Amino acid sequence: MKKPRVLVADDKDTILGLFGRILADRFEVVTATDGQRALALALNDDFDVVVSDIRMPGADGFTVLREVKRAKPDVEVVLMTAFGSVQKAVEAMKEGAYDYLAKPFDPDDALLTIERAAERKRLREQARDLSAALGNVGHFDRLVGKSASMQQLFELLKRAAGTDATVLIAGESGTGKELAARAVHAGSARKGARFVAVNCGAIPENLIESELFGHVKGAFTGALSDRRGLFEEAHSGTLLLDEVGELPLPMQVKLTRALQEHSIRRVGESQERKVDARVVAATNVDLKAAVAAGRFREDLFYRLNVFPVRLPPLRERRDDIPVLAAHFLERHRGRYGGGVDGFSPEALSALVRYDWPGNVRELENSIERALAVVDGPRIPLEALPDEVQTQGRPRLASDLGRLSYREVVDIARDRVSREYLIALMREFEGSVTHAAERAGMERETLHRLLKRYGLRSDEFKPSR
Repeated sequence: MKKPRVLVADDKDTILGLFGRILADRFEVVTATDGQRALALALNDDFDVVVSDIRMPGADGFTVLREVKRAKPDVEVVLMTAFGSVQKAVEAMKEGAYDYLAKPFDPDDALLTIERAAERKRLREQARDLSAALGNVGHFDRLVGKSASMQQLFELLKRAAGTDATVLIAGESGTGKELAARAVHAGSARKGARFVAVNCGAIPENLIESELFGHVKGAFTGALSDRRGLFEEAHSGTLLLDEVGELPLPMQVKLTRALQEHSIRRVGESQERKVDARVVAATNVDLKAAVAAGRFREDLFYRLNVFPVRLPPLRERRDDIPVLAAHFLERHRGRYGGGVDGFSPEALSALVRYDWPGNVRELENSIERALAVVDGPRIPLEALPDEVQTQGRPRLASDLGRLSYREVVDIARDRVSREYLIALMREFEGSVTHAAERAGMERETLHRLLKRYGLRSDEFKPSR
């Protein structure tokens, strides 16, 4: 993957050398020793981030900032300043600077700031271009995705559709198992017949045999006439047995026989009936573990597991989150006036970083909720659910081991910063002026931090 490009402008070789060392692993670094050279490079080449000292010969940092943002507004600019002139840096942020570094700065802080600036630029471009990008996204029936795992899944589902084998689709709740089953049906030779879906966990145990196999009149109390079951309803088509792991053991025995003999027996009837229904089963539990625990029959597992397919959870294919978000935005915005056409970079970043325990279904619900509350042309961070705004930070210590050290530091810093801001604003009942004085920062800086962490000062003012 191509490294982001950073231009560093400073008249001190020690500073340029420092940035060369701390950025070398993650960025392509170009340096300039004066403002005029920095401007020439920035305006005639492509960079993701420009880092500029405020005081330089040729052109100062303010000039670099204004000219870069005028010519290339997507490029993020980070200013460096001596501690005594922090006020100037804050003023520069009003003109569009992403952030500032007060000298002497910690190298880790500098790296983190530049990483975030580069990510913001990438997300801004992605947020702006999402609708256009949808045309290049892979589809298989109603499934959407561009990640490598989804492209592999599409190929696997196409192969499944080309056979008549029983398919077992495994995946967490909300990953789109029914959509995958429908895609297999739509791509198969059976597409002209019915697709019938049943949630095995939603049917009372005493009715599930009748639901699947049907019954004859008088078979039980309430059986006032003959009734076909879902196997017969799906004759020549496809029957989806969703949450098949919820079937009671006695029913598992009868389902195994139906799959083996391609025939069923209605409740209350001795005669067997041949059925030609292609079965697709879906589950969000580990059936192998259920077999080992005695909760699922081994012979039924092997009858179902002829063509296994696993749907990856959304957290394993984060590249698909922006395009799925755009897809759901297109799908639902007409119901809410149609005025929203994208996401703010902060909102898109939060969507990508959240773990989505409810997977695609939860993402769709979050986008629809945001559309219901937003007024402007972009969905802001504040319109997303609270748990998404926190950007899916790990809640268990065991989760941290899967992250890099810098990601853990980033998470810890964000969490502590947000908690500190909440405590600070509560202490001063929403007064930004007094809170900024206590924190030892300018009001503008505090406003910026509140916005970054999705907080509003009026939320902390006493109710009247």
